[in-house]
Amino acid sequence: MVPHLHKTSSRCVIPISSVSCQHRLMTNGANFIKVEKDDTLKGVSVIKMDNKPVNSLSTPVLMEMANALDKLESDSSCRGVILTSANPGIFSAGLDIFEMYQKSPDQTNHFWKCLQEVWLKLYGSSLVTIAAINGHSPAGGCLMAMSCDYRVMSSGKFTIGLNETLLGIVAPFWFSDTMLNTIGHRQTEKALQLGSLFKVDQALDIGLIDQVAEPDQIMEAAKTEMTKWLKIPDHARILTKQMLRGPTLEKLQTKRDEDVAFFTNFIQKEYIQKSLGMYLESLKKRQK
Repeated sequence: MVPHLHKTSSRCVIPISSVSCQHRLMTNGANFIKVEKDDTLKGVSVIKMDNKPVNSLSTPVLMEMANALDKLESDSSCRGVILTSANPGIFSAGLDIFEMYQKSPDQTNHFWKCLQEVWLKLYGSSLVTIAAINGHSPAGGCLMAMSCDYRVMSSGKFTIGLNETLLGIVAPFWFSDTMLNTIGHRQTEKALQLGSLFKVDQALDIGLIDQVAEPDQIMEAAKTEMTKWLKIPDHARILTKQMLRGPTLEKLQTKRDEDVAFFTNFIQKEYIQKSLGMYLESLKKRQK
């Protein structure tokens, strides 16, 4: 059964159930997520990820992202959001490996619940969401981009994709479902098993992104596309989005605890921890 829409102010909203990381959001004093109202496009805000150097999705970053999405969703004057990076060259390197390495089950559980919440809020947002991918976007960065309604990516030597298998990790079902809904079954089957990272032109060819723009034109390209979406009556667009995305959202909503338990059990296996440790060690050597 598809989740029923309810109304907040004058806008229909795809309902998202609350989770345990919600109550901690307001206690986080960091500023990894910057939200600005666009000064040229009425009703549009820009979310910039700013967790230097590579915008890793740590627990604090996810908490701030969830809080930002909540605030924009409840703002009746906001109709669209552009998600991008404050650090050109990298959209997001994905999940913070340190959140999964040598952590307690409680810490791992909390991290995964926060990631679930951000995906549910972004993928199920009633707002028009456009990803301005201004750099590399592997793994969780690719998930964030795919969760938006439209993706425009900077030209250049950048890559995007779900490359979890290269680290010995399995992408959960809601990662794969999101990619499946974006590029189709056969492309997803190959991409996930091989851990493929696609070059910009390859990503455009398979439909992983919708448009390519020069780095200095990516925000203008996102805004131009946004104007097309904002011309559609909100209620019609939102109901259509809900019909298409509702079943995918509900699949996770009904299996959230099971998904958290599976992830925590999997990530804490000795051979997975060893693989993560080797990857972190390789990163240290590259930095020397």
